[in-house]
Amino acid sequence: MTFLGISGMQYSGQSLANSRILLAEDSNVFTSMIGTRLKELFGIEVEICRNFEELQLAYDRSTSPVTLAISNINLPGAENGEALEYLIDLSVPTIVFTGTFHEGTRDQLLSKEIVDYIIKDNVFAVDMLAESVARFLTNHRHHVLIVDDSPTARALLTSRLKRYNFRVSTAESGAKALEILKSNPDIGLVVTDYNMPDIDGFELTRRIRSARGSHELRIIGVSSSSNRLLSARFLKAGGNDFMLRPFIDEEFYCRINQNLDTLIQIRALKNERQPAAA
Repeated sequence: MTFLGISGMQYSGQSLANSRILLAEDSNVFTSMIGTRLKELFGIEVEICRNFEELQLAYDRSTSPVTLAISNINLPGAENGEALEYLIDLSVPTIVFTGTFHEGTRDQLLSKEIVDYIIKDNVFAVDMLAESVARFLTNHRHHVLIVDDSPTARALLTSRLKRYNFRVSTAESGAKALEILKSNPDIGLVVTDYNMPDIDGFELTRRIRSARGSHELRIIGVSSSSNRLLSARFLKAGGNDFMLRPFIDEEFYCRINQNLDTLIQIRALKNERQPAAA
């Protein structure tokens, strides 16, 4: 299976057809478009639930776990968001696909720790939804290391990344991070705080870069400091990106995706050139 998403996501690998996906949507147009697109791209047969009762029956009648749900905010029989609450209460990873949206809605959705939200108001909406589905189903191939001496910060970042289905390791210090990297060569992304007591983010980046280049591992620096020059210093130390706290959820996920997409593209180019070099 090969897939190229709107934002640049590339995936070549095993079929995703074994994923069980519930589509809670009452619009015939969108159920047809989404069902057709996920079938042709990934071989996925979605289970369509046109009202709240059908959603409950779909969940209850099968012992197979639900991999992912795609849900409108309002369904017949659940006009006040009960369908989404139902899925969240069952710990079903959920992408919201909705035409009802404003700032208050966004804040409410993100507080429920949904996987993503897609707005129906543009011609690319179904393709954006397909990419969001593909990312969730394939993010487990990415191993991310979080480095921060604050337990609260580590827990927050871990929660966010696991929500998107990434594999996550954590380190409370630069020294521990280097130890974890040495024993886990599959780690492709490091998200590190700048201000740490033993080895700061700059020095950690330099030490990582002495062993692994950007074609092998991406590094994103983070800080709560108001010093805008930190980003310049971090990039000059070998980092690939920099973000200031507090994060905007959408920006955080976008920057994570962009760095991992770049890593995949570099690896693909490297693999293409190896036979020619031989």
